[in-house]
Amino acid sequence: MIADGGVTSWNTGKLGLRIGADAIAAGAAGVLVAPVITIIDRAIIENSSARATIGQSLKSSITQMLARPQTFFFARPFALVTALYFGTYFTANSIDTASSTLQSKPASSTTAGTSKFVATSSSNLALCLYKDNAFTQAFGNPGTSRKVPLPTFALFTVRDCLTIFASFNLPPLLTPHLDRRMGDEVKKFVGAASAAQFLTPAAVQLVSTPLHLLGLDLYNNHGAAWRDRASIVVRNWGKSALARMGRIVPAFGVGGVVNTKVRRAIMEKLE
Repeated sequence: MIADGGVTSWNTGKLGLRIGADAIAAGAAGVLVAPVITIIDRAIIENSSARATIGQSLKSSITQMLARPQTFFFARPFALVTALYFGTYFTANSIDTASSTLQSKPASSTTAGTSKFVATSSSNLALCLYKDNAFTQAFGNPGTSRKVPLPTFALFTVRDCLTIFASFNLPPLLTPHLDRRMGDEVKKFVGAASAAQFLTPAAVQLVSTPLHLLGLDLYNNHGAAWRDRASIVVRNWGKSALARMGRIVPAFGVGGVVNTKVRRAIMEKLE
């Protein structure tokens, strides 16, 4: 924005507090979604490696969380997942704050541009690959002690790019279309922005789940024939896709809504 005299004007008012608001919103969302994500991620990996069925793993983790919360909440898997989503949301929030500063927009404004996708994807990918490496080795095939292979990391990378794009870039684009098509009665219960935040990351799991399962099988079954890998992916596709939807809805649906609402509420008070 060009102010009087041709001097560029940036919206730097209360910038430190705004960055703090970004961190608070990201932390609230990360801590809220971490328990569900930790439980479901472990279940999918243990099911893929035949250590336990999804149901058995879910039951075991939930029992531990309720009966021995100190063991569950202070364990490395929970810490990794919390760090993953805090880092992802804080990066997205920081891009919004940087944009509002440089473009002299209200502090509560958001963006859906390329810079946000690239920055958020990079943060999420780095943290998620580290988390997935730890989870795959901890909960994968107990007879496999090798490092996670590069093709698995590549498949996980594509999987996460699809999820990030559907979680941070598609909702702002889809919201106006949903808003025009949603009736007033429906809007009383859920707004178009919230509906888009829930729908897009969940829907993309139908595409990304096979990539996830193939990546896990490359680690669990070294040297297996591709026909056998395809059979395993197809066999686990349905239930794993539902499980991943069950983790994505909290991660980028509930978490996204909480992050957005907490950030907006604090930013509006700072404006």
